[in-house]
Amino acid sequence: MHAFLFIGPPGSGKRGAARAFSAALICPNGGCGDCPSCHDVLAGRHPDVVFVERHGASILVDEAREVTQLAQRTPRYSRLQVLVLADFHLVDRAAPALLKTIEEPPATTVIIVLADTRAPALVTIASRCVEVEFSPLDVESIAGALRADGATEEDALAAALAANGRLDRARLLVGDPGFATREARWRSVPEQLDGTGAVVATLAAELLAATDELLVVLTEHQEAELASADAAAELAGERRTPGRRAIEERHRREQRQVRTDELRAGLATLAAAYRSRLGTEKLAARRAVSLVAACQEIDAAAAHLSRNPNEMLLVQALLLRLDESN
Repeated sequence: MHAFLFIGPPGSGKRGAARAFSAALICPNGGCGDCPSCHDVLAGRHPDVVFVERHGASILVDEAREVTQLAQRTPRYSRLQVLVLADFHLVDRAAPALLKTIEEPPATTVIIVLADTRAPALVTIASRCVEVEFSPLDVESIAGALRADGATEEDALAAALAANGRLDRARLLVGDPGFATREARWRSVPEQLDGTGAVVATLAAELLAATDELLVVLTEHQEAELASADAAAELAGERRTPGRRAIEERHRREQRQVRTDELRAGLATLAAAYRSRLGTEKLAARRAVSLVAACQEIDAAAAHLSRNPNEMLLVQALLLRLDESN
């Protein structure tokens, strides 16, 4: 079989699994993990393993045609080449341009499709692939991975609990001493709302400014990745780092995604603060209805994040509605 679909939510390990699987396919020893081929694939610098990243909000037809051209290439150093196609839940109108290539790639090409969800445009492509499903990781699995990275028991557990099943997010949080403070800030919002617009404006600005704190940790990781790629290119005698532009574009997407994830996590913490009141207070019926409505408002705001709204206006409007129900 020459086409595989790795499908599961963000942070469930699809990209890492695709890289490891690629190493096993490329390795002359079947995936030993020790040879130069394995090392190069795992380090992201093997010329016969190409991660194809989108450039815009969705995968374009021209990008799909580029994949078809890449699939026809002859491997440079191995018996196979592997194309890893990222974010294919966003394939949309480009799917038909890729169907034939995924259905019948050249004998020397293996295609691995990565997708967060089974979007309608992906259904036909999925039927041509061996499907491997990934699930959100449980807290103990994430904590174990963080401990293996060198985190303390306390830090690993705290980050794992806050990561919502995502190892990539947990690895950012464990290196960010401010995430507990940010959670506390979101939990304290109901007590701080006092019926004035000035407090709403101040809170919204503080919450969004705190959302950017995690980007500092992410940027450090990204700078280390680029430095490693540049060093590998220099060692190989390359005049410029192959795929550097694609790496930089992926980094920008990761920054946007991390910011959205952090805002979504904050809203989840805020919703939990209101839900906890439902379980602990002796409530009048009107107050219970008000708390339920507040949770619904928060959930609606979180869902709206997928539409790329103005974040400041979104948070301000939400806090104003919550203030009315306090």
